[in-house]
Order: sequence, then structure tokens, then C-alpha cells
Amino acid sequence: MKLSTLRYLVAFADEGSFSRAAERCRVSQPTLSVALQNLEAELGVALIERGKGHVALTDLGWQVVGQARKALDETRRIEQVAQLGKDPLHGDFRLGVIHTIGPYLLPELIAAMKKVAPDTHLFIEESMTALLADYLKYGTIDAAIIALPFAVPGVETQPLYDEPFQVVVPQGHRWVGRAQIRSDEVRGNDVLVLKAGNCFREQVLDACPEISHAESSTHEGHSIETVRCMVASGYGISVLPAGSLGGIYKNDLVVPIPFSEPAPSRRVALAWRQGFTRPQAIKAIIAAVGMIANPSYRHVGA
Repeated sequence: MKLSTLRYLVAFADEGSFSRAAERCRVSQPTLSVALQNLEAELGVALIERGKGHVALTDLGWQVVGQARKALDETRRIEQVAQLGKDPLHGDFRLGVIHTIGPYLLPELIAAMKKVAPDTHLFIEESMTALLADYLKYGTIDAAIIALPFAVPGVETQPLYDEPFQVVVPQGHRWVGRAQIRSDEVRGNDVLVLKAGNCFREQVLDACPEISHAESSTHEGHSIETVRCMVASGYGISVLPAGSLGGIYKNDLVVPIPFSEPAPSRRVALAWRQGFTRPQAIKAIIAAVGMIANPSYRHVGA
């Protein structure tokens, strides 16, 4: 069974005519007709009804056409994979990113990637760290932007930048106007945090052990944006990553205040499977992140 014959069959199904199918496939009508007859002989079934002035696919013929389309689609995928081998910066790249990084880093990263690797098309999968680890393991994504530590067997990591944390208080809070806050000063305050299961929550609690907070749903949010709104509403203060507090995410209802040094922070890294066949794409993403001129991201090695 030849792929060319399957193409002839699909063309006949689409065109409903031997002559138009032959024209589409750029072969003579006898060539196409004989090839389809040979396919029927090989399969031992009739795929096409041939009558005087009438030709049409049989019911079984339509089923075979459906499978032929799938086979041709998979063939095209193989060709695409081969093309990626020739040009690893061309085509789709599936990038995972955790929720507390994605909305803030991606607009700048995508813009930088268009300069570094304009033929690489990023497909984004935003999820939690544990799920991204599974996606990497099973090949659902090609790489992931996560926060360290990220110890996953068979996965390599490259640190990208350090992102400091900042205290966020509502307008009118007694700390408004302060240039810096010591980490020990948050002791005794109810600090709004993300709900359990989010790695950023654990990073904040590890980096700021002085934090106290009420273990109740009124003091926990599902996302950074929810926590920001809770601060604006006067429910308490919070600690958020610096990247989420600038640009379009500035809010006049809340005031970010840097920590005094050494400021608590998180290290953000790129993770990918060992032996990944497109290392040039990995290098392109690392280079693109390095191009981002955002003071919230302190590039590792810079």
C-alpha cells in the first residue's frame, strides 16, 4: 500500500471525480484509476461504485478514506519532526510555566523570543509545579519555567533569574511611605498567602519564617490577583513577587514596599528533559529571558 495511492483516494473522495482528482494530484487519469483499482485488489474489497456515468465511494470506501486521512496526517507529522531536526528553531515549542510567573513574565518573554527565534512558535501550558513535572516526564511539554528547588529525575535545570519578594500593604497603612521593610517586621501581622498546594506560598513561608497568618479561607487566595484584591480591601498585608507588582499590574489601591537586604527572593529556572533533541531552542529561551530588561528579574550571572 503506497502513500501516493492513499492521496489519490482522498483526492477522489474530496473531488467526486477521477479527472478532477487526477488533476489535483498532478497525474494522468489512467494512472490514478489504475492505482485505485490495485488498492481495491490489494484490500480485497470494493471502495468505489463504478456505473455508467456514475462513480462514488462505497460505505466501506468512506471508512477507508477516514483512515487514509489519519495516515496522511501522521505522515505530515513525521515530515514536520524531520524538519525540526534540520532547523530546531523552526516550528512549535511547548513551554510550561507556573501560575505565579506566567502572566508577568510571558508578555516580555514572547516579545524577546520574536527577536531571538522568530520562527519558533510558543504554545503555553500554565499549571502548578507538580503537574508541569509530570508533563515534562511524559513529553506533554518541551520545557518549563519553574521556581527552584525542582528535583525531578531525568530533568535538567538552568537558573534564569532571582526575583525578590516585596511587602504589599493597602493605601492608608502605617507603612506607606517607608523605603524598606525588614523581614522580621512582618511578625505579628496577619499576612495573606496563597492556598496550600501552591509552591509560591511555601517559598514565602520558607523565606519569611516570621510571617504569621490566620489559617482560614478569608486569609488565603487562589491567585496572586485575588490576594492583591484582598489587600486592597483591607483584609491584611501580603508578600508578593516583584514581577507581579510593576507595569500594567500597578494598582493605586495597594503599595509595594521592598524588603531591606538580604531581601527574600526566589530563583526561577528553565527545566527540560535530559537528551532533549532541540538544545538550540532551549538556548534561545535562555537568551530571550536574558534580554528582558526588568529590574524585578536579577539575571543569574549578570
